[in-house]
Amino acid sequence: MERALIILKPDAVQRGLVGPILTRLEQRGLKLQGLKLMRVDEGLARRHYAEHEGKAFFAGLVNYITSAPVVVAVVAGKSGTIEMVRTMVGATNPAKAAPGTIRGDFGVEIGRNLIHASDSPESGERETAIFFQPTELITSWDRATDSWIYE
Repeated sequence: MERALIILKPDAVQRGLVGPILTRLEQRGLKLQGLKLMRVDEGLARRHYAEHEGKAFFAGLVNYITSAPVVVAVVAGKSGTIEMVRTMVGATNPAKAAPGTIRGDFGVEIGRNLIHASDSPESGERETAIFFQPTELITSWDRATDSWIYE
């Protein structure tokens, strides 16, 4: 099973696009393992974007993600989930994102591009651990006990 961390950024929350975006992910067969509405503080933002520290756009990333509430989700599926999610999300610059992608259909500008999605299975696991405790994740449904199985 492969996991991707999804962050619906402040613009997605403010524009009321949480439902439509999550619906697209679920309709592709991805399973939600974790979901929360939250405010990202500066320390959490810096840990999440650590690979970009020192780059010209780092401060802007931190300022934006901490500016308003976000929705953070973990989606999971079979091998290839990361690639599928990245294709669904579309190019970072909404002006270059293909129609039918999340950014292509809903995005306005590169600095307000609605969504973050993990770019590799390794980053999916790393990012999930930054935003979720293991007990906050539902990994599967146990048909025998009719209950969720937590990690």
